[in-house]
Amino acid sequence: MHRFNPFEISFETLLEICKERHGHLCAGQVIGARLSLLGLQLIGIKDPHGEDRKKFLVFVEIDRCATDAIQTVTGATLGKRTMKYLDYGIMAATFLNLETNKAFRIMAKESAKEKAKEYFPEIETPALRELLAYKIMPVDDLFEVEEVIVRLNDCDLPGKPKKKVICAKCQVVIRDGKEVYVEDKPYCKLCAGLSYFERKSAHG
Repeated sequence: MHRFNPFEISFETLLEICKERHGHLCAGQVIGARLSLLGLQLIGIKDPHGEDRKKFLVFVEIDRCATDAIQTVTGATLGKRTMKYLDYGIMAATFLNLETNKAFRIMAKESAKEKAKEYFPEIETPALRELLAYKIMPVDDLFEVEEVIVRLNDCDLPGKPKKKVICAKCQVVIRDGKEVYVEDKPYCKLCAGLSYFERKSAHG
């Protein structure tokens, strides 16, 4: 992923980069791109892929098209620990400046879908109508913005793991404070009964 400054290229060029990395251009990509630009501006990040890349975190609340655009525009990723995924199912993201602690949560307005009809009433296909309208719609019609406080655990910060413990049952290494304590003993989430899967061997 080559570095670029999203504030130094045209919005159409930015959408082309989003399209290339996501696989297609859709309304979600437009929403994600505009949400990202707004979020970065609100917390004072001017060069997210360059000198400012370690100065902020992005918390995304949905695993949809917009999240790919947010990753593309901001350069934040799960692997760098600069993007945090919270499975809320809400088209929203929070941007946090790690130096100033200034944070804003931006949520896409559902009313924007209806508003899009005012911009392109002649287009019957909702997906195309929204894609085009979201490019030019005022920010206030697209998003609900709220300044928030994000309380961070040191283990959630980028960089090397600040904590490692051994699961009391299976002996696996658990990083970044994700262990669960039962009777004062640390367990991985699998051994604590919080697994997202079942082992086939358990069914014989």
